[in-house]
Amino acid sequence: MSINLCIDWGNTNVKAAIFDNDNLHKQFTFSEEAALERVSSMMDTYKPVKAILCSVVHHDNELEYLVKSKIKSFIKLDGYTRTPINNAYLSAESLGPDRLAVVSAAHILNPAKTNLVVCAGTCITYNLVQKNKTFRGGAISPGLHMRLKAMHTFTDKLPEIGLEGELLLLGYDTPSCMRSGAVFGMAAEIDGMVNAYESQYPDFNAILTGGDAPYFVSKLKSKIFADPDLLLKGLNLILNYNVSYPR
Repeated sequence: MSINLCIDWGNTNVKAAIFDNDNLHKQFTFSEEAALERVSSMMDTYKPVKAILCSVVHHDNELEYLVKSKIKSFIKLDGYTRTPINNAYLSAESLGPDRLAVVSAAHILNPAKTNLVVCAGTCITYNLVQKNKTFRGGAISPGLHMRLKAMHTFTDKLPEIGLEGELLLLGYDTPSCMRSGAVFGMAAEIDGMVNAYESQYPDFNAILTGGDAPYFVSKLKSKIFADPDLLLKGLNLILNYNVSYPR
């Protein structure tokens, strides 16, 4: 039996999960400020023997030092990390490691398909892994909250708003018009991108994941499967793969 610790340090918060072999046993979400205390507590409680960190932000190395001090087998995922798929992305140094994790999980879970993973977070990323197990890349566009914030930041008069309030296709005032454009515009973008990829690749499968994924599940017209834990599953797969096949 192998107890693994998987840490996803995102732009908004930190997620961590305990895996018992391939089974997701427990997961946690906490702020960056609470990361050291919470991860330390998880290690003391569950005694993981392997750990992996996926980070898309610049932060100090204190958490890495903490994990390394307690766990011998530790990996920090980046664009050069060995994965169970082939990485054909040309700029590995700027590749978000979370993208590698989600496509690794998508391929292992659906190996007979060409998989498009749509990750709806701070940005929307479209990530294509062909059924020959090669990650080809995809696309990146602004996420939901970024769209709302950008309208306020780059204009003089549009207000700063959140998602609270009525969501109508036909907005009746400025906040509801901004909300409509951000939400329904993003849903239309995702549907359009999924359809465009599906028209080019046979044996196609689409997966929706990311922090904002639950908000869009009921708003999409395309056939897409939602898996909120895909990134954590991918981290666990990559961790086990590297331990089984060390460099």
